[in-house]
Amino acid sequence: MKNTEIASIFFEMADILEMQNVQWKPVAYRKAARAINELSEDVFDIYSKGGLKALEEIPGVGENIAGKIEEFLKTGRVNSYGKLKKSLPSGLSALLQVPGLGPKKAMMLYKELKIKNVKDLEKAALSHKISKLPLFKQKAEENILKGLDIYKKGQERVLLAYAMPIAEEIKKALEKKAEKVVIAGSLRRMRDTVKDIDILAVSSRPSDVIKIFVSLPSVKSVIAKGDTKSSVLLDNNMQADLRVVPLKSFGAAMQYFTGSKDHNIELRKIAIAKKLKLSEYGIFDSHGKQVAGKTEEEVYKKLGLSYIEPELRENTGEIQAALQGMLPKLISIADIKGDLHCHSTYSDGNNTIEEMALAAKKRGYSYICISDHSKSEYIANGLSEETLLKKIDEVRKVNKKLRGIRVLCGSEVNILEDGSLDYSDDILKKLDIVVVSVHSKFRMPREEITARLVKAISNPYVNILGHPTSRHFGKREEMDIDMNRLIEAAKEHNVALEINSSPARMDLRDVYVKKAVEKGAKISVNTDAHSVEELKFMKFGIGTARRGWCSRMDVLNTYSLNELMKFLKK
Repeated sequence: MKNTEIASIFFEMADILEMQNVQWKPVAYRKAARAINELSEDVFDIYSKGGLKALEEIPGVGENIAGKIEEFLKTGRVNSYGKLKKSLPSGLSALLQVPGLGPKKAMMLYKELKIKNVKDLEKAALSHKISKLPLFKQKAEENILKGLDIYKKGQERVLLAYAMPIAEEIKKALEKKAEKVVIAGSLRRMRDTVKDIDILAVSSRPSDVIKIFVSLPSVKSVIAKGDTKSSVLLDNNMQADLRVVPLKSFGAAMQYFTGSKDHNIELRKIAIAKKLKLSEYGIFDSHGKQVAGKTEEEVYKKLGLSYIEPELRENTGEIQAALQGMLPKLISIADIKGDLHCHSTYSDGNNTIEEMALAAKKRGYSYICISDHSKSEYIANGLSEETLLKKIDEVRKVNKKLRGIRVLCGSEVNILEDGSLDYSDDILKKLDIVVVSVHSKFRMPREEITARLVKAISNPYVNILGHPTSRHFGKREEMDIDMNRLIEAAKEHNVALEINSSPARMDLRDVYVKKAVEKGAKISVNTDAHSVEELKFMKFGIGTARRGWCSRMDVLNTYSLNELMKFLKK
């Protein structure tokens, strides 16, 4: 798919234009880039079917941007993008990937200190040249160094939601020749970021499968090619590894290549204690005879364990629980009855309330909550009280019109610096669901930020704490929160902690989810969708919920509509 490549071009064009103080174009390019990134259909296919007019039907894509998409599809480049890049020193646009350094500051650093790339930036920060500039000071310099650390980590790992479609495309291509193909490694364990892609296949003709793998259009170079295994470097600089195994070893190989390393080490210890040998080829007795290996279930059973789901295989207590038959029955995406944190065109979403509701109905949901931003979130077109009341009226009209889906009217309300909310209680009590979130002042001291969150969720009208740690991959680390205190407060006030399934957030992390479940606090898995396409991100949040040992009843939006409404009444 060309979508990611085109979106990347438009995002960078927006950044460069902002560096040049162009006023409205950056917003237009970012909106189009986001919409293209979210499409489930290839832009090339859309264009092939309907030409320029079909491209203009993509949200945020007007005649001008549609023309640039057409140019890229025909020539592989966008001339205006090339001209914009040439207008900046080489490497300067890369500075914009450093968290905390926006276009204007990047341009100022170039003008004042001739900083042209990330290497120059790090050198200047370490030598304390940046803190001497009027608008930066020492704290800003420290934040830049932290941002550089986040930037470097981001270069090493890829978001789960971006890596998974690539792996699925590889899987689909290999299925033409292989008897079985599975995605293994950290992708199968649903880690929020991954370093590489592991694929496992079964075939009686391994060379045919290997041949397809190394010849994929997305392969930049072949790292290694053997009779049953191969490694390649993909266009996005991720490494992909393929192993082809016989059917009799498939289960053992799937278990081995899914990992994690620590989980596998513990399994080998159990095997040794039973005088067995465990490897990717199977379980063997002392005489070298294979006694298990065709299926994963067979492998775990031979070791005296109940089957351990892939998401749990991190050596965080799952083996002991499996030995005792105490593993939870994990939540599945089929358990989800609705999405409780979504946006519409009332704030910064791409689709209307009715469009979001119809898309939710198509996914089999019983309800969806449209929780647009509150008034102080200016950058996201937050709703004034007057506009919110109009939205409440529209939700009522949509509910009268539609059948088989209930639209709940909510709001994502800003938690202000002192822990108060930016809507009054008189407004909040008119809403079905109140999600509260932090969108500014992320670096407050631990005690202050914890007190801020606890005060917010103690409001009697609050139902969900949105993206609780406010982390944003590649941009912002988690806020420094006393998580034990926050979880206790959430439980006390009957407020659900959100797993935000948006790829760049994936917040709460699995370790905090597990802690919340252990303490009896409720979880809500939501997408924070800003378009109908983003509703598909639910599967990634469910992956985190499973990694956090969530069963169905731990998660608020597995409730029926009646059960949910009872919970909301507190």
